[in-house]
Amino acid sequence: MANMRMDKNPMPEQEPLVRNKNFDEVALGYTPEMAMDEAKRCLHCKEPKCMEGCPVAVHIPDFIALVAEGKFDEACEVITQTNALPGICGRVCPQENQCEGKCIRGIKGESVGIGRLERFVADWHMEHGHQDGPPAIPEANGHKIAIIGSGPAGLTCASDLARKGYDVTVFEAFHKPGGVLVYGIPEFRLPKAIVAKEIKKLEYFGVKIVTDAVIGRAESIDELFEQGFEAVFVGSGAGLPQFLHIPGENLLGVFSANEILTRVNLMKAYLPEYDTPIRIGKKVAVVGGGNVAMDAARSAKRLGADEVYIIYRRGMDELPARKEEVEHAQAEEITFKLLNNPVEIVGDEGDHVTGIKVVKMELGEPDATGRRRPVEVPGSEYVIDVDTVIIAIGTSPNPLILSTTPGLEATKKGGIAADDATGATSRAGVFAGGDAVTGAATVIKAMGAGKTAAAGIDRYIKSL
Repeated sequence: MANMRMDKNPMPEQEPLVRNKNFDEVALGYTPEMAMDEAKRCLHCKEPKCMEGCPVAVHIPDFIALVAEGKFDEACEVITQTNALPGICGRVCPQENQCEGKCIRGIKGESVGIGRLERFVADWHMEHGHQDGPPAIPEANGHKIAIIGSGPAGLTCASDLARKGYDVTVFEAFHKPGGVLVYGIPEFRLPKAIVAKEIKKLEYFGVKIVTDAVIGRAESIDELFEQGFEAVFVGSGAGLPQFLHIPGENLLGVFSANEILTRVNLMKAYLPEYDTPIRIGKKVAVVGGGNVAMDAARSAKRLGADEVYIIYRRGMDELPARKEEVEHAQAEEITFKLLNNPVEIVGDEGDHVTGIKVVKMELGEPDATGRRRPVEVPGSEYVIDVDTVIIAIGTSPNPLILSTTPGLEATKKGGIAADDATGATSRAGVFAGGDAVTGAATVIKAMGAGKTAAAGIDRYIKSL
């Protein structure tokens, strides 16, 4: 019988004023009893809308039904038929805009906690699964594929191809595999041990990972083909930070969010042997309103800042960050200065940051799309006293592969041009997907692009 409770089982969490001083994971996860109770809230609709919102087509009602029965390993088998990284997706996917956003239970109450259940199942399986040893490696089909980048797009593409018997090698530019999952998302939101375990599962299927391999510099895509790879997938992400282009951005104390988050992860989580100190001041301004801005602000608080401000030129309803991340930031005493737009970073005679000048904004009349654009309020400029500024307004793809691969076309925004339905690029045998194509987006969308490209590569190889 369905559990008709109107709200989700709450997620156990660290207390806000305790967790904002440590880098341990905030959300503590469901117990088996909580997971089974939450699973019973699912109505098992004849036409499940939740699946329509999932970019990797997880069979959501099927795995939830198994959770309700306490069959957690079986539930994991259902999820991993289409999702190679459930422990990651259950933590960082914007479920409220995808699977949970389509859930019928959300019409008159809260949706089923699909993401929380996915996380529980993945964590349970990591702890209790593989009692009979790792899964068998699929029979080899004799074809070699190269994957550039070990972020969510590359890992998903590698997983799907390895399961079909392809000999897959992943080339990662950094010291450890995982891409943005390791270097871009802080430990308190995505523990690196979880990422490592998810990647280990790919190695069970025969996927080889080569680190410290900068394709486009150490080796070119052409050289990969010469080595016998029959197709190449480019999932190199979007690691090039964007800036405001306002006076004062070169002052001491101005950072990109990329630099801060990479150093945080090096220092606090996965790679302590590469510890690089971070000198964060006592008053920090983070410019931006997305998940990266929330991550940077919450990290600054944990690094010892007394006051941390989120500065965003639109209002609360327009914040692109996940609602959960915004609520966590507020609970951790991050101050939101909304409807404020930076116009200058102010410094002293020693070129150190002393403040950020902003102008107040108001939302204008709706445009043709119904969106209300921010408009400056004349004469409203003022300075916020800070000693550190972190820019978190987005990233774009690194142009290295485009500049070193003849015949590869680019989009107007600097990404690699690729077909939405197949991942194929203008260069025969080269496929691309994720942030390297679209610019910065979500983990799950990158994974969806990786799945699309894997299917495209499979069709391409079979057509040769």
